[in-house]
Amino acid sequence: MEENNNIIQLEVLKELAKRNDKLNESLGHLLDKYENINSSNEQYQALLKEFGLDVESRKSQKDVKRYRMVSMLYITVYGFDEISHREDADVQLDRLDEIFFVITEIAQKYGLVKIPTIGDNMLLAGGIITENNTNPIDVSLAAYEIMMKMREFRETLDCIWEIGIGIHTGPIIGRFVGKKSVPYTLSGNNVLTASRLGFLARRGHIAVSPMTYELVKEFFHLEKCGKSPVKYSGVMDVYDLVDIRPELKTDKEDKPWNEVFDLNYYRLQFMDIQEYVLDMLEQQLPKNLYYHNVKHTIDVTTEAELMGWAEGLHESDILLLKIAALFHDSGHIIQYKGHEEKSCEFVEEILPRYNYSREKIDTIKRIIMATKLPHVPTDTLEAIIQDSDLDYLGRRDFIPVSNMLYKELKERDMIGTIDQWNEMQIKFITNHQYYTTTALSLREVNKQIQIERIKEVLGTGELL
Repeated sequence: MEENNNIIQLEVLKELAKRNDKLNESLGHLLDKYENINSSNEQYQALLKEFGLDVESRKSQKDVKRYRMVSMLYITVYGFDEISHREDADVQLDRLDEIFFVITEIAQKYGLVKIPTIGDNMLLAGGIITENNTNPIDVSLAAYEIMMKMREFRETLDCIWEIGIGIHTGPIIGRFVGKKSVPYTLSGNNVLTASRLGFLARRGHIAVSPMTYELVKEFFHLEKCGKSPVKYSGVMDVYDLVDIRPELKTDKEDKPWNEVFDLNYYRLQFMDIQEYVLDMLEQQLPKNLYYHNVKHTIDVTTEAELMGWAEGLHESDILLLKIAALFHDSGHIIQYKGHEEKSCEFVEEILPRYNYSREKIDTIKRIIMATKLPHVPTDTLEAIIQDSDLDYLGRRDFIPVSNMLYKELKERDMIGTIDQWNEMQIKFITNHQYYTTTALSLREVNKQIQIERIKEVLGTGELL
């Protein structure tokens, strides 16, 4: 009987090995795709460095902060030279107030801050409330929507007002002035460049600097419209932001861009979320988390992405997986047992800052809770996060990772002797199940090998 079982087990292992070889071949193609995405992210970061936008934010003195990358939108208002000749001057001034109100609403929608200026022109800035890599796109979308609203005003009403918009991106100095409505004033050459572009912009047009152009050209259709002398910068190319790129546009009035635009935006935004969460973990996780540390979070995030591609998921779902992986152990900052619930609390606190919808937040929380064992996955997303979280069981580095987990549990008096630990490992691995085709093919064979290795040291009082 035992001999028959061994033969059956051997055949199973042979079949898994064959599937492993086939999957490794397909995974090679997926890795190429993964590298292409990483390459795009690296190119974006290289652009930031090229334009001097990689300078770290820091406080140089009290109430003064240096922002590494801010996009500024300067609005020049035209029509004041006509107002004195109009019999309906009061009506036109009311319409101007309405225009300013609409502009303010749009600015808030895209996370922009109004900066005090002299006169009736307006300066808005993105990347102040939340420092991010997406502020050039946020500001460009705000400018686009503002211009659409202005055209609507002029088509439907007897409106004398026109605007020109200039956009520029660069590092700036912000000084806190203590007012709740306008907390910061901005200074630096880049502020002057933005205002210069605002004055240069033709009525009804959006003038964009080369720096902003390079950061938004994958999202918008822009045309080079000439050169302009800029103080301290010499002669600068100027671009006209015409429209959203045709392949990314829809006919919807409330949201004139499509899902591909959103996907590209969320992919870029993930860099911001990843930086924020990893910094938080690095600074706040207990130092005696030898297993559930930042390295583990990075491993799970990477594995979840690769497994998502291998399982054929859409990139939008892969992004949700990656974010869930980033947050899944963040609750360890608060407590060890029951950390999954605390991880979900961090999701609720942080992701609304990045305009994540209720539906996306709930999905991410559900994926995180799937890592709380025992749990049988209800869909592919839950299966992938579970398999990614326990990927080490079938990896070649099982021994050092396992020993780190033992050390972590031992310091918390959650494990007894080494022999008890080894017995626990055998029981856990024996009862453990991988759910995805990818993990079954890549990790199951090695997982069975781990069991035999642990049995060899069982009773010796030694770790692997």
